[in-house]
Amino acid sequence: MKSSFGQAIQINVFGESHGEKIGVVINGLAPGIKIDLEYLNHQLDLRKPKGRISTQRHESDEPHIVSGYFNGFTTGTSLCIEFDNANTQSKDYSSIKSKMRPSHADYTAQLKYEGYQDYRGGGHFSGRLTTAIVAAGAICSQILKQKGIKIGTHIKNIQDIEDIPFDCDLNLCEKQLDRLNDLYFPVLDNTRAEDMNIFIEKCASEGDSCGGVLESIVLNMPGGIGEPMFDSIESILSHLIFSVPAVKGVEFGLGFDFANYKGSEVNDNLQFKDGEVITKTNHNGGINGGISNGMPLLIKTVIKPTASIYKIQDTIDIARGENIKFQIEGRHDPAIIHRARVVIDSVIAIGLLDLLVQRYGTLYMGE
Repeated sequence: MKSSFGQAIQINVFGESHGEKIGVVINGLAPGIKIDLEYLNHQLDLRKPKGRISTQRHESDEPHIVSGYFNGFTTGTSLCIEFDNANTQSKDYSSIKSKMRPSHADYTAQLKYEGYQDYRGGGHFSGRLTTAIVAAGAICSQILKQKGIKIGTHIKNIQDIEDIPFDCDLNLCEKQLDRLNDLYFPVLDNTRAEDMNIFIEKCASEGDSCGGVLESIVLNMPGGIGEPMFDSIESILSHLIFSVPAVKGVEFGLGFDFANYKGSEVNDNLQFKDGEVITKTNHNGGINGGISNGMPLLIKTVIKPTASIYKIQDTIDIARGENIKFQIEGRHDPAIIHRARVVIDSVIAIGLLDLLVQRYGTLYMGE
């Protein structure tokens, strides 16, 4: 099983949902980077389940930095961060070991690992492991913030409930991001948050779930980053975003909506402004030929409805070789989109820092 990513900055995620620990090892960090533990814990808190719209499995998610960190700074060696799994209730899964939950990775894991996988809580496939990804992303985000690069994500829509878009004025957009990144439920219009929460709670009361679309923006990304083909910004970020459980679609700029326009309507015309090159529009989401052009990166991510629902469904018992009726038990999220937001921010930060360090070298990470 390959659970690593990166070239200049490499992360390796380890553990299982109901194992003793989960964690991440980060290689390639420069020595002397001050780690803001308050910010690290803030990012982890944004991923935690809270209230009636999330699972009732609650973990402390206290990060234990066990290597690569001394006197408040990175040492330049492998940075390892661990988290304890305490509130597991593994008995919830013992009775369904051979029952393949619809739209989960149970069946594909069985095919690949031939029954040796840890099936409890989804094992290594579980969203629980995104805790480790958020920890790594928080380290990378801190470095990017020192360079003025800001990342933010809001819930664009849950079914037909739409949030307002990011402001086209970059100064106003930056203020939106500063406010957004302090919110647990990430929307730009507070009235939309109430409507979305009501809808999620309704799904939960019906034993069902829902998904939605996240919209991300990266401000102050320098131009000239990325490669024209296999390591384009789109390639790298798509690779990472699709590694997040429940992601089923990624778009850059207008994305699939390009199909509805003529070239004359969506070409981003270039111009000089205050001595800098900008584009009058940003339909391409800040990327041309796989390389950043200096405009904001715009990314949309589709999060599917949570697969764990409490309705009776058809599936198979792989051990008995028969079709069965199945109803899931345990503690599950009726929606994960609000919790997934910080995970998407994190993988974007990891990917961009890796590309930036490849371009500018390890010393780029210094203040």
